[in-house]
Amino acid sequence: MGFKSFALGILLRVAILVALIFLGTTIFLRDHSYLMGAVFLLAIGLQTYNLIRFGNTTNRKITKFLESIRFADFSSSFTKDSNLGPSFREMNMSFNEVIEAFRKTRAEKEEQMLFLQIMIQHINTGIISFDHSGRIGVINGTAKQLLQIPQFKDINDLGKLSKELLVKILHLRPGGSFSIKINPELHLNIQSAAFKMGGNSWTLLSFQNIKTELQKNELQAWQNLTKVLRHEIMNSMTPIASLANSLGIILEEDVSEEQGGFVIEKDSYSDLMDGLNTIEKRSAGLIHFVNAYRDYTNIPQPELKNFSVKALFDNIGVLLKEDLAHVGICLNCEIQPQDLQLTADPELIQMILINLIKNAKEALGKSEHKEIIVRAGLTSHSYPFIQVIDYGEGIVPEAVERIFVPFYTTKKTGSGIGLSISRQIMNLHKGSLQVQSVPNEKTIFTLNFG
Repeated sequence: MGFKSFALGILLRVAILVALIFLGTTIFLRDHSYLMGAVFLLAIGLQTYNLIRFGNTTNRKITKFLESIRFADFSSSFTKDSNLGPSFREMNMSFNEVIEAFRKTRAEKEEQMLFLQIMIQHINTGIISFDHSGRIGVINGTAKQLLQIPQFKDINDLGKLSKELLVKILHLRPGGSFSIKINPELHLNIQSAAFKMGGNSWTLLSFQNIKTELQKNELQAWQNLTKVLRHEIMNSMTPIASLANSLGIILEEDVSEEQGGFVIEKDSYSDLMDGLNTIEKRSAGLIHFVNAYRDYTNIPQPELKNFSVKALFDNIGVLLKEDLAHVGICLNCEIQPQDLQLTADPELIQMILINLIKNAKEALGKSEHKEIIVRAGLTSHSYPFIQVIDYGEGIVPEAVERIFVPFYTTKKTGSGIGLSISRQIMNLHKGSLQVQSVPNEKTIFTLNFG
């Protein structure tokens, strides 16, 4: 209607309505014409409707704006009624700015989603997500290639590949991981994470075939073991061979045959006895080494039981009390919570702790702070752990990564398999044994369970 402002439009419509009411009433009272009264009544009704509709312009605009946001329809534009005044023009501009901001945000989200989908499909790690009902959300090409399951729509379809795999995944806690050998060509390492989206709980699984990596590590382990075996055997056999040759020369040159038997000089006899004693000691050392190797390769499978950590610590304290007190070392045990329970083989875990405490005792030989702390608790993910802490000489950085290698030792005496066996026992418990050390300050060995 070409009005210059919304207020002027309202005033004009009210004036027309009042004029129609006044004129209609006047004519009806003067002429008593019901026909004219009906005409004016209809005109008043139409004008009232026009006034109400014009007054609802703002409501319709706001409703249109909210529906655009609700249905993500950002193609709307608010410019048609800018001639109703500055306030409508400012409101239209604000609506258009908000719509444009939403449009840009949605475009950015779509770009990010597209990038994420492309990245998920191109990484070398298999990715699968599923909700609480087992419905598959996301699965990338690597996961399909690894699992080789046709029509993979539900997590229970993993049972087609391996029932054991499905059971372990369904019982896997968020943040947990495990490895499983499916067949000679497929050895999977699986990690889990949890998140919420759209009001539903989702689980995200990552799959990696670690067969090649395991083969590399296995080959490297055998090479390292071969080096150790060769070194130890050569250390024993070389002097034995040399001594045997020397003793043979003594017998050949210094032993003479006389009537009634053989005669040997006193000095040669002494050299012969020393050589035989040396051969005996080196042979005993080689036998000890072989026995240590046998112990390392024959660790029994853990017999899992649920037991109290406090009872475990009390037992260790009784076993080592006299030994530690003799050298002035104080053993302190800390448990939080006090009723902490472990599901493990108590005998094997006790063996690990005794070994670690004895190592700590040796490390405290020259330390003034003669204290060993055995601490147990729960991690941030509610997994139990046990730590053995000492303030002795520590471990130099070069040796930290090697102390778990079989037969490697930094001590003059010892087989070098104690820590190797301890770590292997923790691996059998699906746990880990780790070390942190600052030389001459603090060393912490941590047993992680779960």
